[in-house]
Amino acid sequence: MSQRATASGHGQTNQVGRDQYNNITTTVLGPGAGPAPRADAGLPKGADLVGRERHTNELLGLLDPGGAGPGVVVVTGLAGVGKTALALDAAHRARACGWFPGGVLFVHLRGYDPAGAVTGGQALETLLRALGVRDEDLPPTLAEQESLYRSELARRAQVGPVLVVADDASATAQLLPLMPAGPGHQLLATSRDALTGPGFPGRLISLDQLDAVSAAGLIAHTLTQVRSNDPRPSQEPGALREVAAHCGGLPLALTIAAAQLTLDPGLPITDLAASLADTRTRLQALRYEDRDGRSLGVQAAFELSYRRLDEQPAGLLRLLSLNPGPDISTTSAAVLTDEPLPATRQGLAALVRAGLIGEQPIGSNRWRMHDLTLLYADELCRRHDDGPPRQEALERLLEYYRATTDAADDHLRALPRQPVPDLFPDRTAALAWFDAEHPNLTAAVPLAATAGRPRTALSLAESLVLYLSDRRFFLDAVTTAEQALTTARELGDRHGEGRALNNLGTALRKVRRFDDAITAHTQAIDIFRELGDRHGEGMALNNLGNALREVRRFDDAITAHNQDLAICRELGDRHGESMALNNLGNALREVRRFDDAITAHNQAADIYRELGDRHGEGRALNNLGTALQEARRFDDAITAHNQAADIFHELGDRHGEGMALNNLGSALHQVRRFDDAITAHNQDLAICRELGDRHGEGQTVNNLGNALQGARRFDDAITAYNQAASIYREFADRHGEGQTLNNLGLALRKVRRFDDAITAHNQNLAICRELGDRHRESMALNNLGLALQEVRRFDDAITAHNQSADICRELGDRHGESMALNNLGTAQTEMRRSRGLLGLWRRTIRRRDAAS
Repeated sequence: MSQRATASGHGQTNQVGRDQYNNITTTVLGPGAGPAPRADAGLPKGADLVGRERHTNELLGLLDPGGAGPGVVVVTGLAGVGKTALALDAAHRARACGWFPGGVLFVHLRGYDPAGAVTGGQALETLLRALGVRDEDLPPTLAEQESLYRSELARRAQVGPVLVVADDASATAQLLPLMPAGPGHQLLATSRDALTGPGFPGRLISLDQLDAVSAAGLIAHTLTQVRSNDPRPSQEPGALREVAAHCGGLPLALTIAAAQLTLDPGLPITDLAASLADTRTRLQALRYEDRDGRSLGVQAAFELSYRRLDEQPAGLLRLLSLNPGPDISTTSAAVLTDEPLPATRQGLAALVRAGLIGEQPIGSNRWRMHDLTLLYADELCRRHDDGPPRQEALERLLEYYRATTDAADDHLRALPRQPVPDLFPDRTAALAWFDAEHPNLTAAVPLAATAGRPRTALSLAESLVLYLSDRRFFLDAVTTAEQALTTARELGDRHGEGRALNNLGTALRKVRRFDDAITAHTQAIDIFRELGDRHGEGMALNNLGNALREVRRFDDAITAHNQDLAICRELGDRHGESMALNNLGNALREVRRFDDAITAHNQAADIYRELGDRHGEGRALNNLGTALQEARRFDDAITAHNQAADIFHELGDRHGEGMALNNLGSALHQVRRFDDAITAHNQDLAICRELGDRHGEGQTVNNLGNALQGARRFDDAITAYNQAASIYREFADRHGEGQTLNNLGLALRKVRRFDDAITAHNQNLAICRELGDRHRESMALNNLGLALQEVRRFDDAITAHNQSADICRELGDRHGESMALNNLGTAQTEMRRSRGLLGLWRRTIRRRDAAS
């Protein structure tokens, strides 16, 4: 994400509240309080903005008389989000551009003032006075005043258009009399409510909280504006970000936090961050009282909007705070309220109009509350709805999430022709529901556990496993499995404990915590054996094998997969058998039993095809292609990888498609189709970056380097290898780092950087020996020998090739042994030739010396 610089005039204001404008625009009295006093036609002074470039540009684009402006623009948003500051900044800019030579008028409508809002008629009187109409010349009726107002604007139009700024409106009735007629005139209003309706053709600009960088920048800007030498923003940047986060990017809250720091220059930002960390007291802490005794607080601002609500939307707002995630669907909200969907939708719309929630994106049927509004709603809920009604609403929501998650998971796991719940029409719809709800669902697991619903927590966690894995939400998977494990142990549920350990192990493997994964799977196996649960034991053995393969304990992995395979065949579990065979093939490939691996993958693909499991078939074909490459059956490998990529593309599995493309590129490289290989690797690289898969990106960049090297683009290859090695170091993946260093050494040798190549091969050799990887150690020694030959270190090269040949002979690798022996012969020949030439040169010198 790009970061915007903090600059004057380009973002949210650091104002201290609306009351600062009272000395500029005289307060208009509430209804029945007598005639409205004369207002100053001048604009209140604007303030510096931070982080509002986009909104400022949008607003100026609407006000620009050179465009087709709408005539009426309403800046809307939550209380304290900086609507007034944006409107004033835009108005000052527009006046500076000379867009409104007829004048810029300002009126404060006090739409949310507890003492009463300014009526449209009172506001109209204020503007007429500002336009020069004397009190004695004011017509007695509203209709006559509107007519006079339009006449005055028409007269002003001879000079140029007029901009009317109406701040803090709460109803369209306040603005309708102020709407200017005539070419070029514009009305710019601000409101917490989304003001729309018949006869009010206003364009809405919705203002949201500031992004993290701009929020911290606003506080820092305020502090340095007051005291240019204030060292706290630069000395405590982390604490500054924490304060901004606790304020939720809401400019009012940020302004209050900045004011607290400004009034107490000795207050460390760290201390303020600590005082705001407790969500139970945060709203009370975000209060400020200036030296004149004027008080400003976030909670008080929200209270003004809340008091205007009818009981149904007010009760809905309180219950929305029970939802555990960042947003909520209309259906979930209806479950909370136990009301029909239409009534719930009306209540949600009322809250949107009040600026207390937002539909994001528009038309999505999903609703989001600002973090501080959520705290306010939660406090209201505890105050008004504490007890059985609140608990019942929470239990309804948790049960809805549990049941729907279970149904969606059934769709994800179902094979063709298997019955599935009719809650979703198909797998695609179930997956879309998961995508929309997954933050709520993962947050619901610990909530259910602490809300007296432990079985709900376990069910939710179990039903989320496949989704979180397929969508690669691995950290969520770890957190959810850990919560399930804690809950199962508290219940004394041994079956639940075993399943949670198995799921935890799988998640830990995905985040590359392999030793922890092995421990978790081993504990799960022990529990399942204790309970006599053969199916659970088999699943845990399968997952244990995968983890063991990651730490290169290949023989142990093969044993685990074979044990799982025997259990699946004993139980007649064909789907489990196919998974066991597929994973067994991967382990067999690592110990160079390529024919056995090919057989296992083919058997797995056949069973997946028989069962109609397209995902499984794609995985088996992809792994088959890799085994075929190792057996040097490259054309067959290309066919298998292409088939896998087509299946994953058909299923919308971007990660699977990327893996298949990566492996396809490697196979194409082997048959010297280098340009096609580069294309395949670049396609995979784009997918990895799209998914944020850094480790996959490292693998792909390494293979891209191989293809670039094949195409003789050696400098590009060296760049790719260095990038891949850096990513592997980031993940502490020594095996991947070693492979990349080996390839880097080969590319460096091609551009005659022999010393650098020797260094890279020696680094790779050290890693191979550290990992006990004898096969790759032999390759490293062979390539090191070639580099040593280039700098005529023939004795060292011969030693390296001899060691490589010995290891290949020990491993039974006849192909590798032949390559090492061939290179050994070359080194010996070059050494003899070199020594022969050296002897000839010495004899020539001696004869020359003797002759002289």
